[in-house]
Amino acid sequence: MSIQPFKLERYYARHEFNARYMFSSSDCESLSLQELLGMASPASITLWQNLGLGYTESQGNPLLREEIAHGQTGIGPKNVLIASPEEAIFVAMQTILRPGDRVVAIAPAYQSLHEIARSIGCEVSNWEMQPGSQGWQLNMDRLEELLSGKVRLLVINFPHNPTGFLPSRAQFDQIVALARAKNVMIFSDEMYRMLELNPAERLPSISEVYEQGLGLSGMSKSFSLPGLRIGWLTSQSEGLIRDIVGYKDYTTICNSAPSELLALIGLQNRERIVARNLEIIRANITAATGFFEKYRNLVEWQPPQAGSIAFPRWLGPGSAEDLCEASVTQQGVMIVPGSMFDQPGERFRVGLGRRNFPQALEHLDEFFSITYSGV
Repeated sequence: MSIQPFKLERYYARHEFNARYMFSSSDCESLSLQELLGMASPASITLWQNLGLGYTESQGNPLLREEIAHGQTGIGPKNVLIASPEEAIFVAMQTILRPGDRVVAIAPAYQSLHEIARSIGCEVSNWEMQPGSQGWQLNMDRLEELLSGKVRLLVINFPHNPTGFLPSRAQFDQIVALARAKNVMIFSDEMYRMLELNPAERLPSISEVYEQGLGLSGMSKSFSLPGLRIGWLTSQSEGLIRDIVGYKDYTTICNSAPSELLALIGLQNRERIVARNLEIIRANITAATGFFEKYRNLVEWQPPQAGSIAFPRWLGPGSAEDLCEASVTQQGVMIVPGSMFDQPGERFRVGLGRRNFPQALEHLDEFFSITYSGV
């Protein structure tokens, strides 16, 4: 297998542990172990204190799978597979796809959502999102064109990284209907689900509504526990889950026992954690809107509909890549350029889930006021 370097992860490797501020992080403020255990029920604390550090079940801790299934309609523990989120993408696509298969993938997107399929030898066509005066848009006519002929897999991601876009329920249902009519599987990255600014706009998981849907979620984004490296796949097809478990025997085999139990505690307190994260995101959106209004000649700002990220447009001199390089070099503020999502030149990602976002804005304010004072 030949695969391209993961641009975003290599960029983070260069800057994440050296920069003073992370302006583009996609996760929400991480919980400490003390905070998480402080939420645990007496029964969960007992499980934690008596936890054995041996191997775990390949498909995942039954209690954790039951808790995940409890949060979805029509999904049981046998319909759930626990894996690291990145691993879940890898093993799912290795199981589903073969060389020569046609894949349609939303773009821009997290690189592994399309690159793994390409590395397998699939023909990948991008379903490009379109920026507009009212925010990002989906071209449904274009999707119908792309799904013509024999397509094996459609890859979607809502709430969307990096734009913060969320389709309407009618659009989502139309996507499912098009896939069903063409007998196309859907892989749905739902890592930012639960972070809708208007909870009434929350979409169902693809596995709840589509018999050929495979949903990805995890603890890293909405639930503030990225260090656990715990995610999951859900599907109505128990056979598909068994096949993916079989491929997982060649990767991690099983998960970390402490991580699975801590993930269980996190999910048992999902409403509390999500409410805390939405409070941070809303406050940071307000701060970002004020900041970008001050520098509206330099940045075209569009707040997200859902999730902890946005993808504004750079209007100033030079490229967005120039901006990001100067920011991290001169102010120690790391900004992810759009080129990490194959959108070079004008776009950069903003992360709205961290508590120190206002402090990062203060440093950017100083940087903008000095560097672009004559613009």
